[in-house]
Amino acid sequence: MGLLWDIMWHMSIGRDGLFAPPHVVIYVGAIVSGLFSAYQILNLTLTKNHPGRAGAVPFWGVFYGSLGAMFCVWGALAMLTSAPFDDWWHNTYGLDVQILTPPHTILAIGIMTVQFGAMVGVLALQNQYRNPGGPPVQLIHQNTLQPVDDNRRATRLKWLFAIAAGLLLTMLYTLLSESMGMRESHESSYYVTAAIIFPFYLLAVGRASLLRWPITIIAGVYMLGMLIPSWVIQNFPAIPRLGPVLNPITHYQPFVFPLLLIIPALIIDWLMHRFDMPNTSSGKLNDWLLAGLYGVVFIIILLAVQWPFGEFLQTSPYARNGFFLSYSWTYNSPPDWEYRYAFSPRNTQLVADFWIGFGKALLYATLSARVGLLWGNWMKRIAR
Repeated sequence: MGLLWDIMWHMSIGRDGLFAPPHVVIYVGAIVSGLFSAYQILNLTLTKNHPGRAGAVPFWGVFYGSLGAMFCVWGALAMLTSAPFDDWWHNTYGLDVQILTPPHTILAIGIMTVQFGAMVGVLALQNQYRNPGGPPVQLIHQNTLQPVDDNRRATRLKWLFAIAAGLLLTMLYTLLSESMGMRESHESSYYVTAAIIFPFYLLAVGRASLLRWPITIIAGVYMLGMLIPSWVIQNFPAIPRLGPVLNPITHYQPFVFPLLLIIPALIIDWLMHRFDMPNTSSGKLNDWLLAGLYGVVFIIILLAVQWPFGEFLQTSPYARNGFFLSYSWTYNSPPDWEYRYAFSPRNTQLVADFWIGFGKALLYATLSARVGLLWGNWMKRIAR
């Protein structure tokens, strides 16, 4: 959330500093996740007879902790390391012209590592519920050492994993947004990028989750995670503090409306119910066949949805409001640019060139889906 606020700060205000409000939110996230995870690791390491040590992961032959906690510590350290680097970068080179500057890249890697650590930490507990036909799961409460059999806890773990996975998806799209905005929705490169990233990630977390409609729910969390900050922050006043001010705004400019991933996600969930379950009438298909099916269907549905929706966002006056956010325009961009509400020539392709590129996207989506299924199988086995 701090990163999204920081992007809107750059769009609306421009000038910032090491302790600008969005930066403080980011640093608090790093400190909280890092300190709590470090406490868990040090507690297991320094307490030789700790009952949790048997299920902990040894690291460097010295430290003991859960895999998720270790990822969170590494991510928090990367996030905090990026702070002075980013301040030096601004003082040396001025205002950022893109999201992925070197210090922002380090920050993004740190944030994603923390979020992945959250996912792994929840998976280690959620996977104890993976055998629905077996005996009731007996969890040991850390403080009382008494067995706990609580179906509500299983439900909470499923949803916590979905939330963590949805927030990591939000982060992934934020990094891709410069090449996957509404202006690029009629270019084949838009779908090639989507084919490489999204089938891999969505199928991995979909296979690892125990929810009934996991990919749909995770895509829903991602959309809300992208939209709620923009819907809220756009209502607060903001005045540019750095020239040139070509667009004299008075309020925060919101970020982009996200991809409608929830629609292809719903279709993929339905296909998983039909073809990826051992007890279905069709049986469980080979993962290569599933990858081809999921990848191709995903990218075709995405094209059918995102092409007209991207045109709506870019050209329709009904999209220029506080819900669809297409009115958003940075303070240093001329408001009368001729392609503000139209596709520029550099964002269009010849029909033949588009379909050649889209054919590559189909292949990339299949390979991406196969790797995602493989990664999902690994996540299903995480136990500590």
